Amino acid sequence: MDQEIKIEFTRFSAFYSPLIATFAGGFLKEEGLSAKHTVSAPGKSAIAGLVDGSIHVGQSAPSQGFAPLEQGKKPPVVHFAQINEKDGFFLAGRTPDKAFTWDKLKGRKVIVDHGGQPMAMFKYACFKRGLDVNDLNLIDVGSTENMIAAFRKGEGDYVHLQGPGPQQIAHDGAGHVVAALADASGVCAFSSLAATREWLATDMAKRFMRAYRKARAWLIATPAAEVGKAEAQYFKDIDPAVLTETITTYQKLGNWTPHVEITRPAFEATVDIFQHAGLITKRHAYEDIIAPPPA
Repeated sequence: MDQEIKIEFTRFSAFYSPLIATFAGGFLKEEGLSAKHTVSAPGKSAIAGLVDGSIHVGQSAPSQGFAPLEQGKKPPVVHFAQINEKDGFFLAGRTPDKAFTWDKLKGRKVIVDHGGQPMAMFKYACFKRGLDVNDLNLIDVGSTENMIAAFRKGEGDYVHLQGPGPQQIAHDGAGHVVAALADASGVCAFSSLAATREWLATDMAKRFMRAYRKARAWLIATPAAEVGKAEAQYFKDIDPAVLTETITTYQKLGNWTPHVEITRPAFEATVDIFQHAGLITKRHAYEDIIAPPPA
């Protein structure tokens, strides 16, 4: 009988396909593991489940480790593999704009995800594109669902969302994707897999890692429509064509690189981004947050 592995997503979207593919593509099953996945309650992160032992692996971000370090504490978990090495958010506007430039956001109402990392990344993307974020009218309406609903109702000139949200909006004729933040902000340690150091020493961790490496390679090499078919049961409210388009976009943007390790340059880029946003008071050490993948 398969051993149950408990996985929690802080957010669940096609952006996290490398982790979804471990169970959707049958790779965990090949290692004798059956996945039970959950999504964190709004306002919570998967870290709490790792700390209390109710889950084994959490979808998170290396930047999560900055908060305890800023308080002089050792982070309770480590980040051992990357999911995305670039931002996965997009900007959607009211009209198609093949010649979009970031200065077009000046003075406009932009519904922005005000979560810690999404907002830090948005500010950095503006900075990299030579735009002062104070020249924008930033709107906070709360959750992703609220953001989508507000934009569909006519609020805001632009909306800042992770795929497949903006792709679904475009499919429904309610807006048009005009930019990918990945193009503006570049490579960074964006999202990751987190666990306790104790769990990483287990046989289950080694089996999980083998499955994850295979799932990631499969995801990069497989046509998006085939990946979408495998994942469709987890995205019942997303049109299959939209799911395929979103996966294609992330494949092309280079979010899912072949290596699984969180590299030092990617981590240092994330430190740059959080320093720019004024969210950390000093440069934190790679070793305090990152661990190598289990062998």
